[in-house]
Amino acid sequence: MAVQQNKIIIITAPSGSGKTSITRHLMKVYPQLAFSVSAATRPARGNESNGVDYYFISVDNFKEKIQRNEFVEWEMVYEGKYYGTLKNELDRIWEKNEVPILDIDVKGAIHVQQQYPQQTLSVFIQPPSVEELAKRLEGRGTETAESLAARVNKAAYEISFKDHFNKVIINDELTRACKEAEDVVGKFLSSEF
Repeated sequence: MAVQQNKIIIITAPSGSGKTSITRHLMKVYPQLAFSVSAATRPARGNESNGVDYYFISVDNFKEKIQRNEFVEWEMVYEGKYYGTLKNELDRIWEKNEVPILDIDVKGAIHVQQQYPQQTLSVFIQPPSVEELAKRLEGRGTETAESLAARVNKAAYEISFKDHFNKVIINDELTRACKEAEDVVGKFLSSEF
């Protein structure tokens, strides 16, 4: 498994496109994958747990980590809400001889891919349409009208970056999209650099 040690898999998409569902599916299929827990300054939602879903930290702590260059990538995704991937999180996973799978936003995915171009597989999950994405986000029941509009506008912008990634999968049917992602990831895991 030494070949695996420094590989990275990125699953990216606009919010509500299904990247988390596809990431969970891939982790069930490939036991060598380990979820890379992102840091976030937003509060936990519902059943989310610190250190499992995100490392929930304060804005001040996040900014200190930026100053100390502790992130592989970070973004202020929404006004005052920061998300990022800690370098020590990737190291933690690689030390276990596993492959980190990152479920991150589009800008962050581009940054990671730029830093690790030879060892990264990046998969962009595209919703069937912006209208369908808006329905999915509305169905979550976690958005205000204002935050829903912001997410939909951001999604339309993020879709314009889809060609920056190794593979684009249109998630018009989750089972099919999971199978397509499974095939792409399987080939990547079995390849050598």
